[in-house]
Amino acid sequence: MIRLAGDLWLGDRPLARGLDLRIPPGAWTCLLGASGVGKSTLGRIVAGLPVAARFRGRADLPPPGGVAMLGQDAQLLPWASALENVVIGPRLRGEAPDRARARGLLARVGLAGLEDRRPAQLSGGQRQRVALARTLIEDRPVVILDEPFSALDAATKAAMQDLAADLLAGRTVILITHDPLEAARLGHGAWAIAPEATRPLALPGGPIPRPLDAPEVMAAQTTLFRELSQPWAA
Repeated sequence: MIRLAGDLWLGDRPLARGLDLRIPPGAWTCLLGASGVGKSTLGRIVAGLPVAARFRGRADLPPPGGVAMLGQDAQLLPWASALENVVIGPRLRGEAPDRARARGLLARVGLAGLEDRRPAQLSGGQRQRVALARTLIEDRPVVILDEPFSALDAATKAAMQDLAADLLAGRTVILITHDPLEAARLGHGAWAIAPEATRPLALPGGPIPRPLDAPEVMAAQTTLFRELSQPWAA
């Protein structure tokens, strides 16, 4: 289990105190909270990436190299094809890229026949699918999704949520999101991050992705929105 228990500081200013995040293996855990509270920073700490903030406390983290990360911006190389963007990780590490596997992953995310297109020739949803394939080719047991679908239209967003839930089944996934509906659809567990403490949030049970129009999903969305909109104390 991944665990972060302690305080997150930026200089002499606390971002989030009283953290006690527990991320169980093989499940989707959502982190919600206001902008600037340190959600993305926590994701980067789990991924072993550099951050400007300091974490003080207990940190039970995945081993080095055990995490892949997908962000809101697909961050594709504009001069490279979809295929070459998928294999950029192995190339940067000096490894021989498995282009056949990359083609297979692009097919799995619905981009068969588009391997040679550059990012400017793809829609926003297609670019995020390339980024998802790039994440999958890393084959890491832990995946961090930092608001990867927030810039997409509603229909494309729902389709990408369904696709990610299918392709990342069985992995430990940390989803950083501002969207209560997204958490209600995809989360097995969720935490609200606030400056003075963290707390668990209730989500529906059952397999994910949950249907958008399921009564329990709509009820959970409303409850999450209310809880996140109200100030609360530790």
